[in-house]
Amino acid sequence: MKTIKNKLLEGIHGKTILTDVFFNEDQTPKPVVIFCHGYKGFKDWGAWNLMAEAFANQGLFLIKFNFSHNGGTAEQPIDFPDLEAFGNNNYIKELDDLKTVINWIHESEEFQAEVDLNSLTLIGHSRGGGIVLLKSNEDKRVTKVITLASVCDFAKRTATIGDLEEWRKEGVKYVVNGRTKQNMPHYYQFYENFMENQDRLNVQKATRDLDIPHLIIHGDADTSVKINEAEALKEWNPRAAYEIIPGADHVFNVKHPWNEKTMSENMVKVVDKSVKFIKN
Repeated sequence: MKTIKNKLLEGIHGKTILTDVFFNEDQTPKPVVIFCHGYKGFKDWGAWNLMAEAFANQGLFLIKFNFSHNGGTAEQPIDFPDLEAFGNNNYIKELDDLKTVINWIHESEEFQAEVDLNSLTLIGHSRGGGIVLLKSNEDKRVTKVITLASVCDFAKRTATIGDLEEWRKEGVKYVVNGRTKQNMPHYYQFYENFMENQDRLNVQKATRDLDIPHLIIHGDADTSVKINEAEALKEWNPRAAYEIIPGADHVFNVKHPWNEKTMSENMVKVVDKSVKFIKN
């Protein structure tokens, strides 16, 4: 297997997008899969590398990346050394970053013999699920979409970071990262940017309007994004494939750091169901 880690792409918002590629180098065009992490996430979290290897071993070409403003840097892609960038992130920047990654793989001569660009699946975890649903609806190059423990609504999350008037007055709100103990800033621009773009950022409308195959995967023990959000996605897109994994939490029973040599049993199920959906 060929693995290329921490390849830098130029984002359009003044920061780089750190990218990993996993594939078997055999000069055979493979379906392309692009994976998007969620809120307070990063491409090397937990078992995402093991997941990427599993996809590649199944004959797929997998790309995963850090959103340009996720708080990581090229020197330190894990965790959040750049909290200023994190505070200036928003949904539009993430959509633009994903477009940059899609453009890159379409234009790259380096991997031309290895990719089948007629098969492009987006996978998003948690907040990344909302991002891939929006992008799949607006970019006709995407042929399938998979949402893992996905949120179904950006509006309620955007407005509930705290008291809106206080947020506007102070210009910043902080959320404590339970694992790293950092006070992570959210600048008021996040709310303003959402309000300016709320039609484009309507996950419900994007899901209803999808005209490509959609696979919804959720754990019934998810306490971070409750299963009713998966049920809402299914209601809005009745044609979607729907897989509930019994006993799976928000991260499919993986944690960070993940020092095991294999994925959790529930993450294996995620990969198996996803691969079958992509190849079907």
